[in-house]
Amino acid sequence: MAQEKEEQLLKLKEEQAQKEALLKENALLKRQVALQNKALLERKAARQQVVVQERDIPQLTPELETRQLYIDVLLKEAGWNNLKKGTDIEYPVTGMPKSTNPSGKGYVDYVLWGGNGLPLAVVEAKQSMHDARKGKHQAVLYANCLEQITGQRPIIFYSNGFETYLWEDTFYPEREVHGFYTKDELNFLIEQRKSREDIRRFKVNTDIAGRPYQLEAVKRVGEALVANYQGDLKGKHREALLVMATGSGKTRTSAAMVDMFTKCNWAKRILFLADRNALVTQAKNAFKEHLPHLSAIDLTKEKEDGKTRLVFSTYPTIMNKIDNLSDDTRFYGVGHFDVIIIDEAHRSVYQKYGAVFEYFDAILIGLTATPKKDIDHNTYGLFGIEDDNPTFAYELNQAVKDGYLVPPKAIKVPIQFLEEGVKYNELSEADKLKYEEQFGSFEIEPEEDSVQIDKSQLNSFLFNTKTVDVALDFLMNQGLKVNGGDKLGKTIILQKIIGMRSL
Repeated sequence: MAQEKEEQLLKLKEEQAQKEALLKENALLKRQVALQNKALLERKAARQQVVVQERDIPQLTPELETRQLYIDVLLKEAGWNNLKKGTDIEYPVTGMPKSTNPSGKGYVDYVLWGGNGLPLAVVEAKQSMHDARKGKHQAVLYANCLEQITGQRPIIFYSNGFETYLWEDTFYPEREVHGFYTKDELNFLIEQRKSREDIRRFKVNTDIAGRPYQLEAVKRVGEALVANYQGDLKGKHREALLVMATGSGKTRTSAAMVDMFTKCNWAKRILFLADRNALVTQAKNAFKEHLPHLSAIDLTKEKEDGKTRLVFSTYPTIMNKIDNLSDDTRFYGVGHFDVIIIDEAHRSVYQKYGAVFEYFDAILIGLTATPKKDIDHNTYGLFGIEDDNPTFAYELNQAVKDGYLVPPKAIKVPIQFLEEGVKYNELSEADKLKYEEQFGSFEIEPEEDSVQIDKSQLNSFLFNTKTVDVALDFLMNQGLKVNGGDKLGKTIILQKIIGMRSL
């Protein structure tokens, strides 16, 4: 009996302990629920607080402020100063559709006038937080009214101060531009409506570029840039990429295109860009030989007066010209150059120098022998062209087949360690020390003849001035000679190390 009572007592104690544990757990859950309810109430109260609109909701920049803060500044950079209300700003027009305004009246945000009293351009301003293209329809209506009143259709701009679009709707589709045109640049756009010729019909001067493939290249560019639509001449693309083998006459071909653009009144001023001073000088000299009637300067050495027809420059030089302001006016406006020719278009045209092509509203013509297709360095992408589908291609194999170029002939310079590599046990003690500093110390295993660096590895990292001297000496004595042996002929030196270029 005593044992049974003891077992019952233990059982009661266990039940009591379980009840106490449950009570504690219940109390904990109640506290958690209370905390959750409190948090929910606080969040609900926060949501129900009164919103002060002037303080909590960012205001859209009014159209008037957009004009004063942004658009007026861009216009001033293009030389449009002292614009007056009623004449240049909020200019009244008649002839608006009744659906827009029952009175038929309207007020143009900006009218940019020519010296002859005819409108060169209209500018429709939108609030900075709105898409600039919302002003397109209104700008067209104003252009229609001004055309009816004056007989001249203006160029159309619409802008929110951050995005600006230009639409010469008699020839090109709309396109985004970096700013506004100067009076001189707008005058040229208006003049082109009557004087622009079909470049597809241009007869190339064969004294400049007479080889069949060069003539084909110029023809392909013309076909890429212009088309016929409903019986009228219309602009098509504004980019073209020519892939031509080194030595096939890219400079002559580009000179022939410049001749075409200027004589057909497609271009008044042309910019030629190269990534090195030597190439800029070389190109300028060639153009002066082929096109002596066009004024030309090398911007890296000479001062520009704004009237030069051909400007030759490196990328840093033209960037500095773009960035500098004089009396709040830029020396080169966005429409200053009508065509930009880019030599060696696979190099130096990415990242920061890509801003040159974003700034200038010009036709882009790229020349290269080796286009790139990397994600961040895509030559085709810069010209809006599918990979491996340039405007025109004349590559080395075809040039060799046609007899205009010869295949490259490799000449190996007999330098022992570049032929065989370097073996550790054949080095002097001093060279072994340098070797260990470069590659770390080690023990040569008994079964190994020697630790060595393969010749392919040497080519990728080793720079040795004596090796360079030997190679250049071999070139001067054994290389191809012209002019009776007094000068070296065209020679390509393949390098593995960038530092060797300076030698």
